[in-house]
Amino acid sequence: MENEIALGKQSPKNASRRRGIQGIFNIRMLMLLVMAASVIGLGGCRTAPIRDLDARPIPPGATLPQVSKAIQGAGNSLGWAMQETRPGMIVGTIFLRDHMAKVEIPFSTSSYSIRYSASTNLKYNEEKQTIHSNYNSWIANLDNQIRANLSML
Repeated sequence: MENEIALGKQSPKNASRRRGIQGIFNIRMLMLLVMAASVIGLGGCRTAPIRDLDARPIPPGATLPQVSKAIQGAGNSLGWAMQETRPGMIVGTIFLRDHMAKVEIPFSTSSYSIRYSASTNLKYNEEKQTIHSNYNSWIANLDNQIRANLSML
């Protein structure tokens, strides 16, 4: 038996023990991989409270047509479809992959707001007022572009 060990051969008892340890290692590794995949998968599905933007100031002296043009131009430059549904109200819709977000933008010569209206595939929860966290980024980008356009009036 000692000669077998010296020659690199193992007794059946030691080989069985080694397979058992390797099996436990493989199960642990598999469990770690499953947990890592779950964390990565859940990380992309975050939701956040909807942040409507209310009463954003408009520079003095702007006319209603100028404000409308600045808001529509901002949205269009970012891929939003903008439609003035009546004087002082623009509806903006954006489609990204299989997601859709729609906002209402009431405005006057003194202020504008951006308010959630509807969405598709953005995990909107009416009761909790939460939505996919990317939505708030889209709204922040839209707001920044509107402010940039208004600053040029």
